[in-house]
Parts: sequence; C-alpha cells; structure tokens
Amino acid sequence: MRVGVMSGPERGDAAYKAQRMVEDARWAEEAGFDTVWVPQVPTDFDALTAVSLMGQATSRIELGTAVVPVHAQHPVVLARQAMSVQAAAGGRLALGVGASHHWIVRDMLGVAYEKPAAYTRSYLEVLNAAFAGWSSVDVENAHFRVHNPLSISPDSPLPVLVAALGPVMLRIAGELTDGTVLWMADERAVGEHVVPTLTKSAEAAGRSAPRVVAGIPVCLCAPHEADAARERANRILGEAEVSPNYQRLLEYGDARDVGDLCAAGDEEAIAARFRRFADAGVTDLSVRLLPIGKGRDELVASKLRTRDAVAAIAAGLR
Repeated sequence: MRVGVMSGPERGDAAYKAQRMVEDARWAEEAGFDTVWVPQVPTDFDALTAVSLMGQATSRIELGTAVVPVHAQHPVVLARQAMSVQAAAGGRLALGVGASHHWIVRDMLGVAYEKPAAYTRSYLEVLNAAFAGWSSVDVENAHFRVHNPLSISPDSPLPVLVAALGPVMLRIAGELTDGTVLWMADERAVGEHVVPTLTKSAEAAGRSAPRVVAGIPVCLCAPHEADAARERANRILGEAEVSPNYQRLLEYGDARDVGDLCAAGDEEAIAARFRRFADAGVTDLSVRLLPIGKGRDELVASKLRTRDAVAAIAAGLR
C-alpha cells in the first residue's frame, strides 16, 4: 500500500499558503512518501496551481488533486489545464475529480446539481478523449457537444481518479478511470462495498486493477488521548458529514462519523489501522495530519510528531 499526505491551504494569505504547500511537498518527498494529495477547498487556493508549484520544487513524488469539482469548469478547459500542469510537474500528476456536493455546486456556485453521476460520466468521456492525444476532441453525449481542436497532449500517462461513493459512481469510475479517491470510507465500506463494485466494473471494461485511495485523519498521541483526537476530528472535519453522499457511504461501514475514521494512538495503533485498510483493498492511503494540543505551539509540535511517525510507519509497510 502506497502512503501519501494531504496538503491544503487552511490558513494564511495566498503567498504564505503557496510557500507552505511547496515546503510540505519537499518534506514529503524527502521523507519517502509516495504522493502529496491537494484538496480543492471550495473557498480557497486552486489545487492544480498548487500542484504546478510543487512540481517545480520536487523531482520524484506523485502530486494528486483530491478532488477538482467537475461542475466548476468545462472538461476541455480542465483537460488543457491538467495537461499543462502534467508537463510542468514532469509527468507526476494524478488528476482526482468529482461531482462534489449540492451545497458546493448548487448553493455556492449556483449551478444545477441534477443527476450528478450521469453528468460525471459525460464529463469523463470528454476528458478521456482530450487525454487520448487526438488532434481534436470530438464527443457528443447527453451533456456535451464538443468539437474542439487541441494542440496539447499528455507526454506521459495521466491517471484520472474520480471521487466515487455510491454504486453508480463506482461503476463509472471502474469503467472510465484509473480508480477512486475516498473520504468517509472505513475498512468495511472499502472491503465490502467499494472494492468489489469498482473492480468488477474495471474488469468488465478491460481496464487494469483500479487504485483505491482512502483518506483518513491520523493523530499520534498517548492511548488515553485517542478519544480527544477523535473528538477534535469531529469538531474540525465533521462538516462534510452533512452531505447526503457521505451519509450514504457511512451506511456501508461501521464508522458513524469522521472521528471513527481517525487513526489515533501510538505508533503501534496507527500501524495496525493502516494494515486493516491495506487488507480491505486500499492501494493508496491519504493521511490528513491531525494535531492535538492547547495553543499553536502544542499543535505544531503534535503535527510534526505525527508526520514523522507516519513516515516511519509508511516505510515499514513497503
């Protein structure tokens, strides 16, 4: 199982955020991680811009978006941007896309959010045609009538992953993409729901075994502090649980909230949780570092301890 870390904008002005994300990528590469995953926060820094900057500061590590909402821009526009970033990053981009949620697409962007799975299928058909390296993207389907000349093409394979939570989206992911990017999926949901549906669809389409990227919060702490870590995860990350998409995904597993997904405790407890995800069929783990403490200094120290522990655990899993 490959292990990567998330790096998002969070706090600070734009210049500081860019610098911090670049520094995160440098550290992750030096620490031996496989991937840096950059979330597309709906109110903040552009994920693909961050990947482009990270690509200039690193040489080996994969750089992924988790995920770019498909409703936010035309698929040809996203394809052109992604291929430009792929070239700037030396062929190390993993493009994660997704249908997002009603409260982002409809309520924030003011765009219709009807039949998101069908829209995602149509979008991916255009995206895949653009990445195929043809001189023109010619696709007519339920949502697009595209006849767009294109002079740019990927100079190396550009993996596409889709945030697929329900069975319809998982079948689309298996048929049309290289795998899925997950959040709010525990080991049981992955092993009994995600992997069987995704793999069956990929096999039927004649595609290679799909990647399954599972995102989880991680906190290195004393065993008696694990409950406090889970409570903090629920406090700062729990807003996503209001989405019907995540609520339905939780029904496939044993976790009831993001705190239940948190790998919290000492190194042995975290490593054991990682192994359970690997046994469930996760190919890539995306770690969201979760510090605990009182005040900035304690939080920073906790984050540094956690990231060093995760790096050591990841090395042991290879």
